[in-house]
Amino acid sequence: MNLTAQIAAYEQQKQANVPSEILAVMEQTTEQLIASHLKDNALQVGDKVTDFSLTNQHGDVTKLAELLASGPVVISFYRGGWCPYCNLELKALNALMSDFKALGAQLLAISPQLPDASLTTAEKNALEYNVLSDVGNRVATQFGLVFTLDERLKPIYAQFGLDIVNANGDDSFQLPLPATYVVNQHGIITYAFAAEDYTLRAEPSDVLNSLKSDK
Repeated sequence: MNLTAQIAAYEQQKQANVPSEILAVMEQTTEQLIASHLKDNALQVGDKVTDFSLTNQHGDVTKLAELLASGPVVISFYRGGWCPYCNLELKALNALMSDFKALGAQLLAISPQLPDASLTTAEKNALEYNVLSDVGNRVATQFGLVFTLDERLKPIYAQFGLDIVNANGDDSFQLPLPATYVVNQHGIITYAFAAEDYTLRAEPSDVLNSLKSDK
């Protein structure tokens, strides 16, 4: 089952189990974010990525330029380990690790979570790639992906037990749009996907195909 089908199955469960008034608020806030056209201001294919360094789940510093020295890099921006859609995406990418490696590509997952929360996310999903902590959304801001969670969602997330303040170490409630990029060895973006609708994610097979076409 591909990622799109997995998300569709989860959506069915959510529609069946979440009260309609909560679903209505979630839909309204998503539509409002879509109307902002935030993704139109994000980095696009052909743009150059500024080098960055972030700490991974093991406490080691990961530098983009050093990774690019050996091949292309796939970057997945995710909201946090508390997000079920993000976990589905992270696991779907992990399932194709051997395919990415065969193409000489390395994977990075980036969220504003603190290192401890990133480690929990990596362990929970048995991820075999670097899970980076972009505390304060510094790198996500460079990519033009950052937004502030709608006030109406805060009590809903709290009701679901989603503690974003504790995960991120601040109460800004700023998150990145879900986004996936392929960056070639020259630091140029060759594939870009970003969505204001958090239920939409890049299909990992599409990311793989973009890497193949660059060969």
